[in-house]
Amino acid sequence: MEILNLSLPATNRFATEYVAQTQDIQKYFHYRYNNSVDDKNRLEELSARSFMRNELAGHIEQFMNKFPTSEKVKTSIEKLKMTNSAVIIGGQQAGILTGPLYTIHKVLSIITLARQKEAELKIPVVPVFWIAGEDHDYQEVNHVFVEKNNRIEKKLYPEKILDKRMVSKVMINQELCKNWVEGIIKSFGETKHTKELLEVLEQAIQDSKSFVDLFAYMIMHLFKDYGLLLIDSGDEKLRTLEKDFFLKQINSFEDITNSVKAQQEEIKSNGFSNTIEISEKAVNLFYYDEKHHDRVLLEYDNKEKLFTCKEGYLQFTLEQMLDIANEFPEKLSNNVVTRPLMQEWLFPTLAFVAGPGEIAYWAELKKVFEVFEIKMPPIVPRINITILDRSIETDMNELGLDLVETLLNGTEEKKREFIQSLKDDHLEQLFEKTKQDFLHNYHQIKMYLDEKDSSSIPLLNKNKKGFMRQMMFMEDKLEKSKQLKYEVVINKFARVENSLRPNGSPQERMLNGLYYLNEYGPTFIDDLLKCSFTIDGTHKVIKI
Repeated sequence: MEILNLSLPATNRFATEYVAQTQDIQKYFHYRYNNSVDDKNRLEELSARSFMRNELAGHIEQFMNKFPTSEKVKTSIEKLKMTNSAVIIGGQQAGILTGPLYTIHKVLSIITLARQKEAELKIPVVPVFWIAGEDHDYQEVNHVFVEKNNRIEKKLYPEKILDKRMVSKVMINQELCKNWVEGIIKSFGETKHTKELLEVLEQAIQDSKSFVDLFAYMIMHLFKDYGLLLIDSGDEKLRTLEKDFFLKQINSFEDITNSVKAQQEEIKSNGFSNTIEISEKAVNLFYYDEKHHDRVLLEYDNKEKLFTCKEGYLQFTLEQMLDIANEFPEKLSNNVVTRPLMQEWLFPTLAFVAGPGEIAYWAELKKVFEVFEIKMPPIVPRINITILDRSIETDMNELGLDLVETLLNGTEEKKREFIQSLKDDHLEQLFEKTKQDFLHNYHQIKMYLDEKDSSSIPLLNKNKKGFMRQMMFMEDKLEKSKQLKYEVVINKFARVENSLRPNGSPQERMLNGLYYLNEYGPTFIDDLLKCSFTIDGTHKVIKI
């Protein structure tokens, strides 16, 4: 593998400026992400706080005992119990078949950063992946994209979920899942690695009951040898550890909302749009309604002094909310505002690994952390990667495509230019002259018939349309015949597009990681982690 470091803009302006560490952006964060002094200051802050290390380690160990494991995982659990240890953490939804490539990139970033910080700071540093199992947006996790007939198509997992249950509560039909997964892997194309990959997936499905189980199994299959720990935010057993923090959130819900809105005003005044949608009534907690299998966002009715929902069928007093947090914490879950807080209270976080969108919304939370007299952890941009297959690189060289231009804009414009170059200008002129001569003669005939036989004009008009249609048909056929001679070249444009900029989006947002395991084999992840990544905000192109 060979790595190229490219300076490409992030998917949003805020993240681009954050990576550049501009002064206007840095004031929205407590720490810089690439500063050794800030790392040490962060460790001092963590040492002054207390964490339920043993309880948290015990919970994680119990959660992970059904997934592939290793001695490195056991070592990480023991490290977490140590009073001087810290974690590098990041998370994502539990996408089917591990979801888009950027999920794999985020895990790679967490493991890489944990190794680097442990070596630099001489303390135990544990990589942790936070599965967002409490999210209820099933439509974000139930599909993959595959290439078919030179096009990228969305393939939906066939089980429908119509309510708003948490993804942790979405069960899988093992036989249906197995058949669907086999079809997806076969659509990647048969390779010498396909059989082994299907065997792993069959075992994963057999050992999984839910979407989160299947996701966690595959992530640990890929990363168990690197000491990665997993936690599912939707796990009801985790709520027992979280209940005291729910009490804090409920008692301070107005301060939380007001601090977000105040921070948003500052950011907006600096020319950036806000990321988090938050109303004056926001409580920033969900309530799980078992009767309707719905995860309902709570609001506060200031007039009635009640916690309720938009539909109005839930109503709780402050005392009732505190009782729920104490007695039934599994009924509560965090939203985008309170999840980072909960994560911060649970884990001694040395750094949080974030995608471009996450960086923008964390900036809106600085004052929320200050409400509770703690600081946001350093927010480290995850590694952005594009996998460049050597055969695709060969196609690009033959087509004269620039790598940076292709990563940013795809190949469509260059393909159009190529197709335009195939046109025969002389033949086009002959067709145009033929049509103009016909129209001139048609006009002469029409003028004659206007005087001599106007009843024949409708037939003349019909004949005119038929002639023009036949001319256009002939032109189109000749053009396609010309393109057919160059079909191999035109298909190369499509191959490059589908590999590097599928459907006009970055590779990591569209393509699935298992495609590359099928293509390059089970050592693909190990080979990636052998690369010397510098987490500096540059885009990594990995030639393989």
